[in-house]
Amino acid sequence: MALAQRTLDLVNIPSESRDEADLYAYVDVAVPLHHELADGETLLYAKRDGKPLVLFAGHTDTVPAQGNLPGHIEDGFVVGLGASDMKGGLAVMIELARWAADRELAYDVAFLFFPREELGPAENPLPGVFERTSLVDEAALVVCLEPTDNTLQLGCLGNLNARVVFEGRAAHSARPWLGENAIRAAFRGLEPLLDAEPRDVVLEGLLFREVASVTQLQAGIATNVIPARAEATVNFRYAPDRAPGEAEARIRELLGREVEILSNSPAAHVASLEGPVVAALRAAGPFDVEPKQAWTNVADFAARGLDAVNLGPGATRYAHAADERVEIAELERTYEALQRFLLGSVEG
Repeated sequence: MALAQRTLDLVNIPSESRDEADLYAYVDVAVPLHHELADGETLLYAKRDGKPLVLFAGHTDTVPAQGNLPGHIEDGFVVGLGASDMKGGLAVMIELARWAADRELAYDVAFLFFPREELGPAENPLPGVFERTSLVDEAALVVCLEPTDNTLQLGCLGNLNARVVFEGRAAHSARPWLGENAIRAAFRGLEPLLDAEPRDVVLEGLLFREVASVTQLQAGIATNVIPARAEATVNFRYAPDRAPGEAEARIRELLGREVEILSNSPAAHVASLEGPVVAALRAAGPFDVEPKQAWTNVADFAARGLDAVNLGPGATRYAHAADERVEIAELERTYEALQRFLLGSVEG
């Protein structure tokens, strides 16, 4: 029950994005390893013996509460805010660090706890972390303990957001023929993107589905005015075989006009299953392998040429839900598999 209690302790420390100081203090007491970085919001610990380095990473923040604090243990689950995304993963990291502190391991280990993941790329702290320590770039493998239902998820989609503007001419709604309706222009201009079929890309035997969607549409100033302007926001989840610039070119090609790129987080390459460290991690579960049909921080590490994977005990269906929870058996499964992996011994 140590993992369950650790998870519950973490759940019961509120840590909504930008308000994570109490959780930072808790982690700093709980982890007995050497600090590589401690700046008041990010903690990086390491145990080095000259072996290949495995870095475990997880974010300390949650989305806002939905009446799901304090947490509790019920029917084999830890229930409460952030249990799945991702305080169960943090509990595994803390307990693994405590266990690893006085063990002879097959790998060197590092543990990175970082803030503000739930706020998106504009507040991503990882580029700043990379500037302040060279340790991350030494990792033979990065394991992000985001919720994955205990599957090994490789790569991730890129995430591009763009704004496109359609101009018309205002008129009274009783005499629309005197104007040009920007909404009509928007529907026509967006049609090629809305009709575009998903693009399936297979990498390392894993199927990624590339999709573009219109996620927001704003137009109009009054109920009796034909709108002179319409703005649409487009979201493009692009496959790992595209570079960010290629993704931007594809959106412009689909829309046939200039667009304003609001954000563009690159995809992550797929770490080869033939690589010895990834293969050892997979076997230690054993874990099923899936593509990451979303964007995660593995992309930040992949952008530096590192192999990075997602693997966590949380169930994705409970992430951000009012009844968020993590199964205790899945916490134990992740923890015990990572122990086997770090010892270099895989039990059949």
